[in-house]
Amino acid sequence: MALTDHHDVFIGSTDDGYTFVVLNRRRPGAGRLLTDAGFTARDHHGRTVYLLPPGTPQEAHERAGQAMYGLLEHTHDLVDLSWTTRWSPQGPPPEPDLRVQFSDGIVTATAKTAATRSLLEQHGFTPSADGFSHRPPAGLDERGLLDAVVGVESHAYAHGLGVRVGLGIPTPAAIPVTARHATVPTGPAAIPARRHRR
Repeated sequence: MALTDHHDVFIGSTDDGYTFVVLNRRRPGAGRLLTDAGFTARDHHGRTVYLLPPGTPQEAHERAGQAMYGLLEHTHDLVDLSWTTRWSPQGPPPEPDLRVQFSDGIVTATAKTAATRSLLEQHGFTPSADGFSHRPPAGLDERGLLDAVVGVESHAYAHGLGVRVGLGIPTPAAIPVTARHATVPTGPAAIPARRHRR
């Protein structure tokens, strides 16, 4: 499976600023919700990926929020790790307190403050020798790594800490999806232990 395949809905950002949505379970009207919110449906390796081009954070926040609230009527198995949609009416967000980077199956978290270092350690992340970068708990599979990052990100936002998650996806062409969409069942989804909602 690809990182984007573990939940019914995966929302993320590419390094070049696109917001994308991958639907892993067929839901009536879900594609229409996304296109009505301004996303463009694109065929990608036999799957449909929904893209929002780079723009202002406020616009991306509003469009993704509109789509997400509609999708939540169909499923709660939704993960949002997009950095392009982070916007506040108080102005541009400051430099994030915590950066998390996915790269070739490895996750590294870099904390800017003692509060973010403490938060990482509460979630089982272990510090490196420099004390500023952390690794997730050992022995996690891809789903476990994703859940660990979702848990840390949600906890950080609950404490007002800024987070930026880099998925290691440079452009929309590199979005990792597997071609299993046609065989995905349409029945009720299991609710995962951790998920992030806007």
